[in-house]
Amino acid sequence: MKRKYNPKNERAKRKYCIWIQEARRKSERTVDQALAAISLFELSTGGKDFASFHIEQARAFKRGLAEDPNPATGKPYAMATIKGRLDAVKAFFLWLADQSGYRSRITHADSEYFNFSANNSRIATARRERPAPDVDQVKYALSMMPAETTLERRDRAILAFALLTGVRDGALISLSLRHVDMAERLVFQDARTVRTKFRKTFTTWFFPVGGDAEAIVGEWIWHLRDKLKFGPDDPLFPPTGIGLDCNGHFAPAGFRREHWKNADPVRRVFKDAFQRAGLPAYHPHSIRKTLVRLGEKVCRTPEEFKAWSQNLGHEDVITTFRSYGTVQQERQAELILGMSREQAAPVQEDAERRLARMVAEEMAKLKVGMDS
Repeated sequence: MKRKYNPKNERAKRKYCIWIQEARRKSERTVDQALAAISLFELSTGGKDFASFHIEQARAFKRGLAEDPNPATGKPYAMATIKGRLDAVKAFFLWLADQSGYRSRITHADSEYFNFSANNSRIATARRERPAPDVDQVKYALSMMPAETTLERRDRAILAFALLTGVRDGALISLSLRHVDMAERLVFQDARTVRTKFRKTFTTWFFPVGGDAEAIVGEWIWHLRDKLKFGPDDPLFPPTGIGLDCNGHFAPAGFRREHWKNADPVRRVFKDAFQRAGLPAYHPHSIRKTLVRLGEKVCRTPEEFKAWSQNLGHEDVITTFRSYGTVQQERQAELILGMSREQAAPVQEDAERRLARMVAEEMAKLKVGMDS
């Protein structure tokens, strides 16, 4: 369907985007996602004025999301995607109902027509187990990574640093050398310059994962400072520079003293590292789940697990349990079956005692009969 621009709609969308960014304090990414969903709804109506809203437009929009394939994949949209877009458009119309020029045409109740069905909402929000490597698998992937060139040593240090600290990929690409203190074994995630989630500032001490991870990171930082003469404000993981080789072809040429614009290169590093080791292509975020599972095993007191949780940047330990603390199905089966065996043991013991008592009684009767 060809896009039709409606100047009045464009002004409303612009005003709404400013509102959610400045008044609601949402990130640019959230603003972009909201705008994309609203524009998709507008496309479904042929660019009609938002003030001419009718409930059939909402119903048609929902049907389109459910029936039309995703242009990028050719497959139906995921339930979570559909719900996210409906929620974004609902929030927009809820705001629109209070705006001059729309109050007499749109009510708060109209926004409810963008609700996803109860059953589909449950499907969209269902928690599903996401695979994550264990610590030994990450160490194995590290051991399989080549380290002949400077680029290869950088990539190996990226995986090692993620295991040591559990930093998110967005924060990892924005870290500078001054944020890491190898002597104190910590990384200071300063939200003024580091892209932390919700722009929280916190300190992460290296997790006790063992192996060569800490040595790999230390060697990499030494190389940046002593060999390449990188300063405190230079990136911890600089992007690859491009130059001309002896044949006049473009080729990697050292590093640029700037931070990566996005985390795509980090995701490629992870994918290549795990696939080289014959493992699934784990995502950088999966390492955080790896560390939570490790914490569940090594932490001996609630206070220790609270410290472990804070080290991941969680203010509330419940966040750690809710987001990452799901017990793996294999471990779930092991625990439940173990408890079942423990419960069955007393029953078996009672049965053996009853049998022994019955045998003793029969023996006593037999002895009495023989004596008489």
